[in-house]
Amino acid sequence: MGTTLHTLAPPKGARKKKQRIGRGVGSGRGKTATRGMKGQLARRTAMKASFEGGQLPIHRRVPKRGFVNINRVEVHGVNLSLLDGAFESNAEITVESLREKKLIPKRAKVIKVLGTGEVSKPLVIKVHQISKSAAEKVTAAGGSVSLLEDAGQAAGESA
Repeated sequence: MGTTLHTLAPPKGARKKKQRIGRGVGSGRGKTATRGMKGQLARRTAMKASFEGGQLPIHRRVPKRGFVNINRVEVHGVNLSLLDGAFESNAEITVESLREKKLIPKRAKVIKVLGTGEVSKPLVIKVHQISKSAAEKVTAAGGSVSLLEDAGQAAGESA
């Protein structure tokens, strides 16, 4: 009889049965079940991964420096070289169009155009912030730049 699907089995000795520990004296691993005699580890209480036996943990021993400003608003930069390649001539570049082309993340609140790269065609840019060099390059190429008014509130500045 040939080998069929229901007769397939691993060769003898290839699979080892899991040893059931602490299941009676006759198992050879009864009584203390390989945990030793007494103490915390014999009782198997759940301990945090960071627990160091009562010693002051490393995350409390190491000094902390600085702080995180909870009011910080991240400004996402986009280089001119990306805009030049992604948009057609005289295209209007807004926050929504940048998100559609996936040049900025969805969570981006404030957008700044940076001057790295060259502009070979006129572009109409409407963003929160723009660097001086980027504004000069866009106007030199025949484009226009206008800043969105809500940049102050989005950046966390109080009026």
